[in-house]
Amino acid sequence: MAFTMKIDQAQEVDYESVKIDYVGFVDPYAVEGMLILKADNGREFHMRAFSGEVAKHITSFMEDIKDSVPTIYKMLEEICEQNEIMLVKVKVYESGHVLRANLYFTGKKDLVLRNYRASDAMALATYYNIPILVRKNLLKEKMEV
Repeated sequence: MAFTMKIDQAQEVDYESVKIDYVGFVDPYAVEGMLILKADNGREFHMRAFSGEVAKHITSFMEDIKDSVPTIYKMLEEICEQNEIMLVKVKVYESGHVLRANLYFTGKKDLVLRNYRASDAMALATYYNIPILVRKNLLKEKMEV
């Protein structure tokens, strides 16, 4: 029996809505990006090991600067427009030792794209200002440095 997920179904109890609290770089050359996702309850998830270029795009999108949007994001936008659908949320989860994301679209029909790079999902969520959901088991108490 196949499980079909509806776009508008209630949020699963094992996911938490988060906001991007910080975007930066792990190294002084801006090769590796990192970000901190924060839930309303203050719990955080520190995400790294993605390209510095994606981190730069996320920062631009957070500042509402959208004049240098990567071609692949523009292509996705055009596909959505042509099919009368829109991205409404992303869900981030662990798959083995990597972070992956599912992208949820709705409109003329519902569509879920599964197992994509979490960093690109973060950038798209920031670009479209849509909810980011993270598995609760990834969230930790705030780390003081």
